Amino acid sequence: MVRVKSPQDFGAGAVFIAIGVAGIALGSDLPMGTAGRMGAGYFPMILSSLIILIGLVTGARGLSIEGPPIDRFHLRPLLFILGTIAISGYLLNWTGLLITTVIVTVLAALARPKANLGEATLLGLGIGLFAIGVFVYALNQPLPAWWGR
Repeated sequence: MVRVKSPQDFGAGAVFIAIGVAGIALGSDLPMGTAGRMGAGYFPMILSSLIILIGLVTGARGLSIEGPPIDRFHLRPLLFILGTIAISGYLLNWTGLLITTVIVTVLAALARPKANLGEATLLGLGIGLFAIGVFVYALNQPLPAWWGR
């Protein structure tokens, strides 16, 4: 009988394999082409195959090397992070990149029970100013930097 020594590695391997199989299944109707003349399905097929290979190696590692058990599932971080992603897309055009980044950073920090809101706000300001400098001014991306712009 096979004994799973590292449930985290074994579970991660199963997830990688599932993602790779889904990628192959979803990309199977795209033309493959050849290495010299790649079709639209060539890169997804290679990438999905590599993901499956990573899953097999990680899963085998879970069967051979001792590791920690799978942690208890926490719903709060999942809801806060997914909600933050949805809110960021909605807020960006209304409030601009800086304010959206601050709001998103503070909301993401609330995923942790003992969040320091002052720290999260300062971090959001720093990330927002950096993002404006890089994306709006250096790369000239069409993002609203400030409120009402």
